Amino acid sequence: MKLQRKNRRALALGALAVSGALALTACGSDETGNNSSGGDASATAKAGNIDCGDAKGQLQASGSSAQKNAIDAWVKQYAAACKDVQVNYNPTGSGAGITAFLQGQTAFAGSDSALDAEEIEQSKKVCTGGQAIDLPMVGGPIAVGYNVTGVDNLVLDAATLAKIFDSKITNWNDEAIAKLNPDAKLPDLKIQAFHRSDESGTTDNFTTYLQAAAPDDWKYEPSKSWEAKGGQSAQGSSGVAQQVKQTPGAISYMELSYAKDGMSTVAIKTEAAEPVEATIENATAAIGAAKVVGTGKDLALELDYTPAADGAYPIVLVTYEIACDKGNKAETLPAAKSFLNYMASEDGQALLADAGYAPMPEEIITKVRETISGLA
Repeated sequence: MKLQRKNRRALALGALAVSGALALTACGSDETGNNSSGGDASATAKAGNIDCGDAKGQLQASGSSAQKNAIDAWVKQYAAACKDVQVNYNPTGSGAGITAFLQGQTAFAGSDSALDAEEIEQSKKVCTGGQAIDLPMVGGPIAVGYNVTGVDNLVLDAATLAKIFDSKITNWNDEAIAKLNPDAKLPDLKIQAFHRSDESGTTDNFTTYLQAAAPDDWKYEPSKSWEAKGGQSAQGSSGVAQQVKQTPGAISYMELSYAKDGMSTVAIKTEAAEPVEATIENATAAIGAAKVVGTGKDLALELDYTPAADGAYPIVLVTYEIACDKGNKAETLPAAKSFLNYMASEDGQALLADAGYAPMPEEIITKVRETISGLA
């Protein structure tokens, strides 16, 4: 499986070559949208609450597409303050982002699952005298979006979802779905299940939930790459969301910020009294119970995918920024620390809810800020 993941990551890196249209550029324009030189002598070291410090030049990063909408919001604010910096974030997916980082192509990577032991060991080659660490920065629910005309309030549980995404339940009027939705008028319609084609931390978290909550029905190991049988695939969070919107009978998993423009989402039946909707508040309730399990400066979290508390949404993810604790490149370290500090700041985290994400709990984000300040 490790070899398979490496091969898929290598293929995913091909997206980097055509990433120009997707890259998010900070500080190449002013607040009015006019181009600026990037070397504006009037730019202050601190604008508002954003500390630019000695940051300058280009900051390359890539990875998680889940956090793209959050990065959009952060880049817009950072661009107005730090005009000597150009931030380019390419949402290639978590797997490709980690690979690019481990090859020294980027200053940091976004990943929707924490680094594994092999990846940390590999990182010592690019992090001279140090290693890569996980910085939890963005949280939120993984919504299950669907497109079934006339069915506005759909309830599913882990076992039923596992069977749907493993091609064992193939029609929307299946008995198992009907039992969970006695008042719904379920059509005789084929289920079109979509999964991510790229290596994705969203897939990793979604399949971790299925294995944890429905072990008898989901026999695959959690992975960034899709392992189950059947179904159709699409690239990135935006790709699966688009397929759900345009395909009758479709269902897929995606971050809540992509389940918009009228898309219906599934309420998940847990051990709680009532099914739980995919909302920022319900995801925050689940993430608040996470524990830091990383060692040293690593802040990897352990999530509870089977919460029993009322209002705790069980399918959540945390996006980490992957950076070197030591051994960062001197030419990009000031910009990386400045931008990461803003992302973790009170103002930066405050932007997340409006963008469809959950901010990190205070006790976790405080540790993130302390760790970023010590990057070298």
